[in-house]
Amino acid sequence: LEPADVMAASERLRHAWGVHSVHVAEVKPGFVELRMTGYDVLRKVRMPRQRLSGPMTVPVALREDGTAFVRDYLKVPHALTLGANQSGKSMYQRNLIAGLARLPVALVGIDCKRGVEQRGYAPRLSALAIAPEEADSLLDGLVGEMEERFDLLSAHGVADIWALPEPVRPVPVVVLVDEVAELFLVATKKDEERRDRMVTQLIRLGQLARAAGIFLEVCGQRFGSDLGKGATALRAQLTGRTVHRVNDKQTAEMGVGDIAPDAVVTVLTIPPDRPGIAVAGDTSGGWSRIRTPALTASEAAAICAAHAHLTPDLPAVAAYRPAAPASGAAPELVPLVKPSPATA
Repeated sequence: LEPADVMAASERLRHAWGVHSVHVAEVKPGFVELRMTGYDVLRKVRMPRQRLSGPMTVPVALREDGTAFVRDYLKVPHALTLGANQSGKSMYQRNLIAGLARLPVALVGIDCKRGVEQRGYAPRLSALAIAPEEADSLLDGLVGEMEERFDLLSAHGVADIWALPEPVRPVPVVVLVDEVAELFLVATKKDEERRDRMVTQLIRLGQLARAAGIFLEVCGQRFGSDLGKGATALRAQLTGRTVHRVNDKQTAEMGVGDIAPDAVVTVLTIPPDRPGIAVAGDTSGGWSRIRTPALTASEAAAICAAHAHLTPDLPAVAAYRPAAPASGAAPELVPLVKPSPATA
């Protein structure tokens, strides 16, 4: 026997034991692990207790075998998340941001929908761009930050920020791109020049920034080669892939078709009445179905506000530091009618 033989028999084992699913994983040569679930754990998500194993580890969702799907930036530095409207993509982002907000990292947002998705996270963001023009300058600043960090690595003779002494180690940065298509779409010739520059900077960050402690989280409703020059080159740098329900086959193929062709069919069969379900994988070829727990935008914003003291300053992009919304007591109400004293 080999693990493939046991995997081929997993469906027969499921029926023989009367369970919901059987998952097979190779532990070491000669040993496999059978994980059985008696019911559909993705119907009502309950995250298991997870002991974090690294400085850049965030549990985000639940796998269909009952284990936690964890975003580990030291193992998978950059990722692409896709999903149509009402697919649960925003819920995935909220869970990710809520987990990152608790870590000593800098969060940089790019939300070209005028900030409607990420404005609520302002207390925890070191920078936020809400239009393509701002995103252009912000990406230039991030590339400059990356180059300064490479100078620091060179001066200390190391190839990674985690090898630097802690007193001089720069804070890790996670760049959250909400709708990547907005960076590719153009209307005029001038827009084309800006688009090419932004895409080039994103590709540079994807190729080089991991060693400098800068990580990309790219999200979008649709992703295809017709977005324009540089789309497939950018995708090639995004190791992690999470694809929710999508509206066209090409997006599913661009998301997981190059790493796990058999997962494309699973993506295309995600029902619209179960938002949050997605297929998650990476360039190793492994993939699984996941579902994120429910988290409202106000709950995610409250978590960011509670951890605002962890927000570091990034001088390279300080011009885009968002102003935190005013908090505290409700504003004093001013009467519209001037009161007059009562007379006897």
